[in-house]
Amino acid sequence: MIRFGPAGIPLSCKGRTLKDGIEDVHNLSLSALEIQMVRAGVFPRPPEDEEIGLTIRDIEEDFIVEILRDGEPISDLDEPIEEDDDLLMMPSPVSKTFGDLAGIGHMAKRLDVKLSIHTPYYMDLGGDDDLTYSCMDSIRHAGIIMNALDGDIVVTSLGIYEEGRDRDAVDENIYNNIGAIVDWWQGCGLKPRLGIEITGQEDVFGSLEQVLNICDDIGGLTPIINFSHHHSRTNGTLLEGDDFLDLMEQVAPHSKGGLHTAFAGVEYNDGNERRLTPIKKGDLKFEPLAEALSEMKPDCTIISTSPLLEHDAMYMRIIQERILTKKAARDLREKRKAEMAPAAGE
Repeated sequence: MIRFGPAGIPLSCKGRTLKDGIEDVHNLSLSALEIQMVRAGVFPRPPEDEEIGLTIRDIEEDFIVEILRDGEPISDLDEPIEEDDDLLMMPSPVSKTFGDLAGIGHMAKRLDVKLSIHTPYYMDLGGDDDLTYSCMDSIRHAGIIMNALDGDIVVTSLGIYEEGRDRDAVDENIYNNIGAIVDWWQGCGLKPRLGIEITGQEDVFGSLEQVLNICDDIGGLTPIINFSHHHSRTNGTLLEGDDFLDLMEQVAPHSKGGLHTAFAGVEYNDGNERRLTPIKKGDLKFEPLAEALSEMKPDCTIISTSPLLEHDAMYMRIIQERILTKKAARDLREKRKAEMAPAAGE
């Protein structure tokens, strides 16, 4: 199955909550939505007297993502809150309280809308400082949220090669830090996949080779194809159906649970993305990808990161349906022709 959906709540949605967005995506005949996580920070607060003994699911006033006890985060949702704990409160892009997430996830399942979440776009696991640990927390918290929603995947980038930083040292830190997150992820029993995205800048970790290598070297990671990023980074190599097919065939063996991808028009220069555009602009076209998808028939989610969001998601769905219809008609004609050939020879 091929799913299409926007990166964030649809622009046309009258409400701005996640529930509103899921309902709007369904009403638009789309079937995926990627939550956009912002770096809003996490703020500790002491528990109220009436909150002691409860779990973070039970808190009705704030969105509490973790318990902090003796300086260590506790992610067990069934852990009772103690008097000396701190509660980690975050401004949530998804719901008013953590306890609301299960119901929202059930609604998404009922409406057949597959959920994913994208961590903040500036992520740097290549260092060893407060920013690095904040980025690691963002990935952990995205995992906790997506698990509570019973969603599919967390999407993230990993690090930046800033001027003056040794690239080998950055790579080593990235491997160590994402490895620690995977260990924590598996230790918590989180069900969503953790996805590493192909990036669109040469000074950012995330070429196709780097993404596939880290997914090979560290179990528990899934490569994410951002077609716009890869097209930019490789100076415009995605032009024909075979170009897209080759890329997807390289990634598919590493993507248990199906391909997760993103698509938009893009302007680029010298291996670097400049800006995303509506799909009809630029030299990255969706039609060749649609042809490749009709041939490969993968289980695939395509998130529209175009400025037009759901409008371009619907455009892609329509193009895909047209190509599948044409292919089915062509296959039927060829089948009938083959069946008639023996009779003609008698």
